[in-house]
Amino acid sequence: MNPLFTPIAIDGLTLANRIVIPPMDQYSAQDGSPTAWHSMHYGHLALSGAGLLVVEATAVEPAGRISPYDLGLWDDTQEAAHKAMLQFIRQCGNAAPIAVQLGHSGRKGATARPWEGGGPLAPGQGGWEIYAPSPLPYAPDHQTPTALSAADLDRLTAAFAQAAHRAVRAGYNAIELHVAHGYLMHQFLSPLSNRRTDAYGGSLENRMRFPLAVLTAVRAAVPQGFPVGVRVSGTDFAPGGWDVEECAVFAQAVAQGGAAYIHVSGGGLTPEQHIDLAPGYQVGLAARVKAAVPGLPVIAVGLITEAELASSIVVTGQADMVAIGRGMLYDPRWPWHAAATLGQTLPGAPRQYLRSRPHNVKELFAD
Repeated sequence: MNPLFTPIAIDGLTLANRIVIPPMDQYSAQDGSPTAWHSMHYGHLALSGAGLLVVEATAVEPAGRISPYDLGLWDDTQEAAHKAMLQFIRQCGNAAPIAVQLGHSGRKGATARPWEGGGPLAPGQGGWEIYAPSPLPYAPDHQTPTALSAADLDRLTAAFAQAAHRAVRAGYNAIELHVAHGYLMHQFLSPLSNRRTDAYGGSLENRMRFPLAVLTAVRAAVPQGFPVGVRVSGTDFAPGGWDVEECAVFAQAVAQGGAAYIHVSGGGLTPEQHIDLAPGYQVGLAARVKAAVPGLPVIAVGLITEAELASSIVVTGQADMVAIGRGMLYDPRWPWHAAATLGQTLPGAPRQYLRSRPHNVKELFAD
């Protein structure tokens, strides 16, 4: 059996294989609630054969949205809509376990949708006041955020815990905390965005304090054995910023805090970043983190599009799982095609689709 298609346990949840669909924002919510688009989109991906599906960044308060069309889990109406979406998906077939990513946009909030330019929105344009560790804008044309007080951080920590309660009640199988891509918890980690002089700034220990407090609060809010993972940027790809060595230390603290896995991405904190794109360009970050936390499952991500590359990452021990993002949007049957390429059998395909099995790959699906 190719290791890419072997089971793996993340806390109390066992995944059928090592293929993960990472969170990818759809910017299609209505007042923070999932719509028919989300039911169709996530239902489609949940039947793809992947081992885990992670629903897009979901804000824990209104000011935590990236755009006015982001998902939320801060009120009863949103919770009910998430629950209805999950029930719809699961009644359609053998869906993969589904996680939700909880996050807060911080200084990258109040922006338009990407296909509408993605620029900052003033309050009169549908935007809102934004918050961050320090009053430093994401870019010169963006709103200057208000620095969060210690009391604000206590309130936000409680908001994450409450959203976690809602996620469990809605029926999610796991939670991923968004500590990557330049959003609020990543903003606390990076010295480029955190210039505080209190207990939440300065030293690495201080910069880690708020994300670790959120992890502790969310772990306490969910049942024992319920997986809570953490997504990080392994580097800012910018001089003087957060780097993979600091990330390795953070990963060790995350492991000690009871995280079920760590998902290693990169960048997003500053428009000054410089990234040399190539297939698997972030895998080295995941490998360095994995070396620091050998007992914690690690997910690699970043231009992993070919079955052979995905398999080699797991076979060589650079990571325990691989996340296929844009490649899965382009080819929602990516796990089926990877299984065919690697000569594997993929259980759980919808019976309605079994006729699509190529005649020369009779064992692709387990009937």
